[in-house]
Amino acid sequence: MAQTFFFYDLETSGLNAREDRIMQFAGRRTSMDLTPIGEPYNMLVALSDDTLPNPDALMVTGITPQKTVDEGYSEVQFARILNDEIFTPDTIVVGFNNIRFDDEFIRHLLWRNFYDPYEWCWKDGRSRWDMLDVVRMTRALRPEGISWPLDDAGEPTNRLELITRENGIAHKNAHDAMSDVDALIDVTKLIRDKQPQLFEYLLKMRDKKEVVKLVNVDDKKPFVYSSGRYDKEFAKTTAAFPLAAGRNGNVVVYDLRYDPTPFIDLSESELAHKVYASWQERQAEDFVKLPAKELQPNRCPAVAPLGVLAHGGGWAKISLDAETIAKHQKILLAHPEFAEKLRTIFENKPEFTRSPDPEAQLYDGFLNDRDRLRAEAVRNASERELADFHPNFADERLPGLLLHYKARNFPKTLSSDEREMWQTWRAARIQAQLPKYMAALQRFAASALDPGKEFIVQELQLWAESILPEPD
Repeated sequence: MAQTFFFYDLETSGLNAREDRIMQFAGRRTSMDLTPIGEPYNMLVALSDDTLPNPDALMVTGITPQKTVDEGYSEVQFARILNDEIFTPDTIVVGFNNIRFDDEFIRHLLWRNFYDPYEWCWKDGRSRWDMLDVVRMTRALRPEGISWPLDDAGEPTNRLELITRENGIAHKNAHDAMSDVDALIDVTKLIRDKQPQLFEYLLKMRDKKEVVKLVNVDDKKPFVYSSGRYDKEFAKTTAAFPLAAGRNGNVVVYDLRYDPTPFIDLSESELAHKVYASWQERQAEDFVKLPAKELQPNRCPAVAPLGVLAHGGGWAKISLDAETIAKHQKILLAHPEFAEKLRTIFENKPEFTRSPDPEAQLYDGFLNDRDRLRAEAVRNASERELADFHPNFADERLPGLLLHYKARNFPKTLSSDEREMWQTWRAARIQAQLPKYMAALQRFAASALDPGKEFIVQELQLWAESILPEPD
């Protein structure tokens, strides 16, 4: 099959992919020259009765739970459409901040519905790309020909709706998934047309093998790196240096903008405190961040050879110079023990408390081959077959996951014991969500809202009443 792009966007019930749910999916396939192919997808996904959405999120999207139930696909139907029609072989899946947000929701949706949560973005010629970091590097190094927006405070911003406005691109309904997809395609065309060489280069760098050729701990060389973790005043772009191998094929890199001298002699525990400091600790006036992070080659990082800074005033654009990075690189190379300390720290990242919820245990391990076959059997089973289907899973996560899958999609298949287990779990989940949910509704009720937002608040109140468990 010919390679194609599939641009997509989600609207969700909140920001946490483990807890929240997809409520709207929109996408459009294009050829490699960005010409649309076929009809777009724009669908709602029914919110199940175990989820209280974040009211703040819905006030932005305007999508009510009731609308998703009335007009949407069930999760199991939606997962099948994704697998059979959308994430087809040789598809490059593209979004805007999708690597860190939308893709995580897709992965958890597939996990809940017994599909492989990873194959959709690598197997059979598939891959993924994130235009947000492409935008960041284009703005930093090759901004010519594009109007770049500022926010209300006069600070540089890469919000999609502001880029479209600055460049006269139609984008009437920001935060509607279909409108955002069409806007993203137009911004992609803008970058391709104005900066074709950088566009094609970064498209190639979505392949982690290409990234590893550049960011290589066996042949350490500085490189240019654009990332949301870097400073806004320098266009989120710096020269970085690969220090050590990290976990799962990652690379620990150091921001050469900063002198490493203050950090070289810190103990491993002092360095670890900086790496894993909480948000509150980072806000302290005396907190000095450690300019090191993990680069993940399989997450389409925007990286380029240092030579790109030699053209078009690149060094000046990011307020760096060759002498500074050479000096800082020399210090790092003279202290290999510093790299070793950071390698140990990043390899021994503190473990999060394991959730008892099988739906949130996606990253707790991979399935073995026999369980993969059993998972395939689950998703291919009819409602009648599921009623008496009790696979002998080796993975302890899967029996609970199967109970939830049946309860949401095929409730008639549950035995009385299973129904009681499901209702117990559902009640606990809703009770955990309820305090923040009600606090948000009370906050909105005390505000002056336009009729459209008042309607959303009313619908959210009714949704809670309709799914709250019956008191004992």
